[in-house]
Amino acid sequence: MSNYIVDASVVVKWFLPEPFSDAARRLRGDNIHCSSPDLLLLEAPNVLWKHVIRGNLDLTTAREAVDALSVAPIRVHGADSLFAEAFRLALETRRSVYDCTYLALAIQEDCPLVTADRKFYDALKTGPFSTRLLWVGDIQETA
Repeated sequence: MSNYIVDASVVVKWFLPEPFSDAARRLRGDNIHCSSPDLLLLEAPNVLWKHVIRGNLDLTTAREAVDALSVAPIRVHGADSLFAEAFRLALETRRSVYDCTYLALAIQEDCPLVTADRKFYDALKTGPFSTRLLWVGDIQETA
């Protein structure tokens, strides 16, 4: 069984045809366990809302994606156990507390954080947290 932390940038790709959607969907395999902070349950619908407002996504598809998110196979962890570490990481990395909440969970659970957030990934891919990050495009066929 492979364990991963997934952020909203990856989970949204499960429901929408975007670059790296096929790679993101590999994380829904039988031998894969995904976790995320409960922040995901607000952040992913917010991304969908932005797509609707910008005219890139119809409302019916967005609602279907939100409904699918509510039953997606993701173990959700409360941010109450992550926020202090996320704040510390945000100060250290100069990345948002939101993004660092996912990183804090990856550290806590000792598994990689899969992201499709290029700015976040590029900012941390060569530093002390590089071993905690996995670019969504690098997910293999047999993840």
